Amino acid sequence: MEVPGLKLICLAFLFIHTRILVCYGAPDDAVDDYTDETPAKPPPPEMDNCNGVFLSYAFTSRTKALPLLKNVSAQPWTFNAMATVVNSGTEEVKGWKMYIGFQHKEILVSATNAVLVDGDVDFPAAVGNGTTLAGYPKADLKTSIDTAGDFNQIAVQVELKGSMFGLGEKATPMPKTISLRNDGWRCPTPTKYKTYMHACCKRDPKFKVNSNRKSKFAARQNGDLTFTYDVVKSYEGSYEAQVTMDNSSPIGRLDRWNLTWEWMRGEFIYSMKGAYTPRFDISDCVYGLAGRYLTGFDFTNVMNCEKKPTITDLPLTKANDTQIGKIPYCCKNASLLPPQMDPSRARAIFQLRVYKLPPDTPPTILYPPQRWNITGVINARYHCGPPIRVDPSEFPNPKGFDAKVYAIASWQVVCNMTRAEKRKTRCCVSFSAYYSDGAIPCSTCACGCDNIDTDKCNPDKPAMHLPPDALLLPSENRTAKTKAFAKLKKKGIPRKLPCPDNCGVSINWHINTDHKAGWSARMTLFNWQEAPFVDWFVAVEMKKAYPDYDNVFSFNGTKKLKGIKNTIFFQSLKDLNYLVEMKNGSKPSDPKVPGKQQSVISFIKKKTPNIKIRKGDGFPSKVYFNGEECALPRSFPSSGHRSPLSIASFILISITTTFLLITNRFI
Repeated sequence: MEVPGLKLICLAFLFIHTRILVCYGAPDDAVDDYTDETPAKPPPPEMDNCNGVFLSYAFTSRTKALPLLKNVSAQPWTFNAMATVVNSGTEEVKGWKMYIGFQHKEILVSATNAVLVDGDVDFPAAVGNGTTLAGYPKADLKTSIDTAGDFNQIAVQVELKGSMFGLGEKATPMPKTISLRNDGWRCPTPTKYKTYMHACCKRDPKFKVNSNRKSKFAARQNGDLTFTYDVVKSYEGSYEAQVTMDNSSPIGRLDRWNLTWEWMRGEFIYSMKGAYTPRFDISDCVYGLAGRYLTGFDFTNVMNCEKKPTITDLPLTKANDTQIGKIPYCCKNASLLPPQMDPSRARAIFQLRVYKLPPDTPPTILYPPQRWNITGVINARYHCGPPIRVDPSEFPNPKGFDAKVYAIASWQVVCNMTRAEKRKTRCCVSFSAYYSDGAIPCSTCACGCDNIDTDKCNPDKPAMHLPPDALLLPSENRTAKTKAFAKLKKKGIPRKLPCPDNCGVSINWHINTDHKAGWSARMTLFNWQEAPFVDWFVAVEMKKAYPDYDNVFSFNGTKKLKGIKNTIFFQSLKDLNYLVEMKNGSKPSDPKVPGKQQSVISFIKKKTPNIKIRKGDGFPSKVYFNGEECALPRSFPSSGHRSPLSIASFILISITTTFLLITNRFI
């Protein structure tokens, strides 16, 4: 049935001398079981008084979707809503981003004039915990003063369609909140009605704006990882672009990186230099819009026609290839290191030729790809924002003149490291100490249970303490030793044992000594994978012990990390930069042997004389391996009876053998 009054809910927007009427309503044939008998309210007076950015969210219609269920919490509903962003201030809003705090297990199916900020998320997208939308194709909102109140230039309306769950017929299907997510803006708690909410966001007076900067484009931002998409040449129907990746984080890193983005207007990659797409696929062109529009075009030499291509770096052997290589900073086997390890390896560049489809064929019509996302192997995870138009990049003159060459158009994509979700990390840490004869592993299924038969183990059971020598065994070979250790310590053994951690890399942090003047720890790295780690690093956050870090003896160590507090950075010594892969045992029946490296780390008690090592002050609060944040144990070792042969002794014997194997690689 129709929704009484919803067709009449209109907002009158005052733009200097012009009022623009925007109406929210359901289609004539829309069917909605939700009713609101209250009469339509007049436009909110806050709109007229908003000197900033006015946000609103209006629910328009809702209908039950199939299947029709008696269980109210499981019943799906389809919904329609309208989000509006209006620049009602005196300052242009560049690259607007609006957060909508959905809360009813919503699945967003479409959004006009906007894209989801999460680079790896496409429609339909689960947004039940809230989502952020960014403008596309119109990312900037001009002022009413500069446009004579042209609504199309100062405002944008986003029609939202999706599904939601868990609502009764009389429930209010509204989000928790709405806000502007641009830097330097502050939004109040929105004013809420039954099917409508609004807020006026204003500039944060504490946010520093560069008043001397005069540009019609947004200022470049800082981030852990940034991309610059520069159009350097533009033709009728195509253009050439250069993509520059810069790693700025001291603990950020990528190995075997894969970059994805999404073409929004039918573009395709004709060729590349400095990178390639693992899929050379032209079927989407031949059978898609490109084949329909570009009649007579030879697609034989096209590299990739996917709407969402995957791009990766060329191997080192292609660096001097005149056809696909010969690009500065390319061809590093898809590895991107922190700048303090090697500045030349903290940047990657590749170039591509892009073909466009009508009506975007004129050289002046340029759109960057959207929904950027990058992944690696046991590396930090990144959340990437939308491309923001910035001042054109400048390059040195290729002919050697004392002059600058500028890009035709430039966009910047800023990505920041995010914390791994529970049970999705790929690295774990165990704690042990000289005053305790067991090791405390990280949580059960710390790295997930995807490839574990949980019928044979309990993924929710707390991890059992391990005997010293069990750390040297693959997790699937620890059962017998773990059960024997529990029996020796007179601890209960559950009928269904906890599942293993399932991590590809593990790190043991062992308190080695503790005396009046100082103390020491022994850190051991285990590689349980079948590929080595080259130029590895470990970053360790020590909240209590950081000021008294003294030295490390088999690694390189430094406390000088820009922007990172209380963190010590360790990396391999020269010519010992391989954390070798897991090997087979000496006999076919023997368990596999992990690649290992180890070093003693010394601390003094000059600045922390009251540090309590046995209370946990000597253990790290965070550990990162190659940028990936590792899972930590939930407790610390306690004092107790020590075995004659300590855990450090077991590991040291094994490390000595591994060290000899590593050094032999370089003889």
